[in-house]
Amino acid sequence: MPRGLILFILSLSAAILGVAATPPVAPVLKGDDSSYDFNTGEGVVRGHARLEAGTLLLEADEIRLNQKTQEVSALGHFTITDGRRRILAERGTYNLTTEVFTLAGLRAGEPPVYVVAAKASGTRSRIVLTDAVVSYGEPGPLSPTLKAAELVYEPGKRITGEHARIGLGGTGIIALTRIDRPLDETFISNVSTRLGYRSNLGAYVDCGLHIPVVNGLSLGADLGIYTARGIMFGPTGTYRGQNADTTFAGEFRSGFINDHGDKQTDLLGRAVPEERGYVSWEHRQTIGENITVAGQLNWWKDSEILRDFHPNQFYPVQQPDSYMEAVYSGDDYLVDLFSRLSPNNFQRVQERLPELRFDLAPRPVGAGFYARLSSSIAILRDDPPAGGTVLRSNRFDTFFSIERPITPSDWLTLTPVAGGRVTHYAKTTGGRATYTRWLGEVGLDAELRSAGTFSYRNPLWQIDGLRHLLTPKISYRYIPDADQGSQYIPAIDRRVFSTDLEPLELGATRNIDDLHGLHVMRVGLDNVLQTRDRGYGSRSLFTWNVAADLRVAREAGQDRWSDIYNELALTPADWLRFELFQRFSPQRLTLRELNTGLQLINHEWWTIRLYTNYLQHELHEYYAEYDHKVDEIWKGFVRTRYDVRASRWDEVTIGVHQNLRNTWNLRYEVSWYQGRQREGSFGFGVAVDLLRF
Repeated sequence: MPRGLILFILSLSAAILGVAATPPVAPVLKGDDSSYDFNTGEGVVRGHARLEAGTLLLEADEIRLNQKTQEVSALGHFTITDGRRRILAERGTYNLTTEVFTLAGLRAGEPPVYVVAAKASGTRSRIVLTDAVVSYGEPGPLSPTLKAAELVYEPGKRITGEHARIGLGGTGIIALTRIDRPLDETFISNVSTRLGYRSNLGAYVDCGLHIPVVNGLSLGADLGIYTARGIMFGPTGTYRGQNADTTFAGEFRSGFINDHGDKQTDLLGRAVPEERGYVSWEHRQTIGENITVAGQLNWWKDSEILRDFHPNQFYPVQQPDSYMEAVYSGDDYLVDLFSRLSPNNFQRVQERLPELRFDLAPRPVGAGFYARLSSSIAILRDDPPAGGTVLRSNRFDTFFSIERPITPSDWLTLTPVAGGRVTHYAKTTGGRATYTRWLGEVGLDAELRSAGTFSYRNPLWQIDGLRHLLTPKISYRYIPDADQGSQYIPAIDRRVFSTDLEPLELGATRNIDDLHGLHVMRVGLDNVLQTRDRGYGSRSLFTWNVAADLRVAREAGQDRWSDIYNELALTPADWLRFELFQRFSPQRLTLRELNTGLQLINHEWWTIRLYTNYLQHELHEYYAEYDHKVDEIWKGFVRTRYDVRASRWDEVTIGVHQNLRNTWNLRYEVSWYQGRQREGSFGFGVAVDLLRF
């Protein structure tokens, strides 16, 4: 149900029934010419006729008021005014006692909704609009409209209708047998159109539409026509609901095409098939106060299907994931049932079929000690898509740790820790049927906290005093013989490429099938500079954290010191934000990684975003984006990406956003590409999205 339509109907009922909301007031009838029939008790005024009853004002060419029946009737240029609200009609009646009303030739509007109806009738609890046309935004050829033989409104509950059509400019395009929508739901959840040209697709038109089917369920489809590839079609939909103590919501999309264009190869170098398709589904649910359920399914018949046809969906998440998870949250524990599947034949996934996990938060066990427990049972599978050995494992894993915080002063905390992890494998390699691994760890965490305050003030930067928090940290862990039994353990949960510092704690390590001994001391320093926030509490102006590992024992090829990690954030005002992540090798005096981001924001007119990404021997690129608002309707943008290693502009995009009547959002853009083999070298497009209806 459109919010604007809700507001209009509320206004309509308030205007017509306004008398009931005020103390009884004797109506005052005025006009150029008046008469009164003592036998019938009817008063009549003509010419600039006015009836005033509390906050309600009725105006018409002629108004009749029957004192006996309290029936008001009006004819000609009938206007109902209640405060700032006005309703126009050809004629109408209203009973001051029963609050029953009728109107004919209704014309009304409270932006952004405008309504024309042949008749309106009803009471406080039920209002009926007959032969109604509801326009969102000012009526016009592009305004979304809803036409219905009958609309029934139940205040605070829902709106229903018979024989309805939705379309543009009063033209019904899609027929609906019945409408039944709660007031908190939009009528159409998705209307989008994209058209243009791309080198790899040819000229194209891509449309999407959702319409309500039953309460909480909207169904529709995506249709794409590509001159160089063919026709892609797939059903789509959204759903939501609530009953008793359960709420749920979700959406699904799909697309299928017989692709007769240049499909090239997939991630594994295999020819992309002619029959292509994808299905995606997301689900979110809560059951009572303790249970949450979430999941998603992403089936791609080939690795390039979304990259070719829907790049805006592909680039944020280029590795599709399919899982289902249910979590029960207790007072200090979690029970997690998790399953991850591998529906695609081009990616390697550590499948869980499923995994049941229990996590106990640290709890006091006496004498200042805190204990923590994690335990899981999992059925695992790893089936490489390019062939190779299929790994299977049935695994039971438990981790237990105990710690004792010691605070000799309010500025120093020492926390000795000890823990153990036992992992049993029911399916193994290396000629053994089962294998059980026992591991232990000891360590110490130390924090030294210091703070300084300064009375510095700066109105320009909204600084009201300064507080500097300085926290040196040391963490030590010793985990001996962690690689024991590696010849028997199927390496499913194994080490993956990462540029971050690896977890030190044995219980936080996820690659438990591919462990190595650890004897490390991590040193770090956290810096935070804060000021008083105008609203409440404090806000950070500057954050700088630095950390590195001293390896007491090393693996082959490792240096004594790890890279030095720097994380910096500068946020002195809401219009300026700078972030930096740096990884530096102290042994070789080499920059390994550098990522930066700068945002300058004029909340009224423009935004500048600048990003750099550098990874030694792998990546070196710059990204810039500029948005500029011209007025309430037009906004322009420029987006560029430059690859330093290849000396090329990977992307240059210039575009314009248009807000049409606060109902439609249009985007026009032209793009040039270098290096992107699948996307081609040139493209332009126009995208049209319905903002709300």
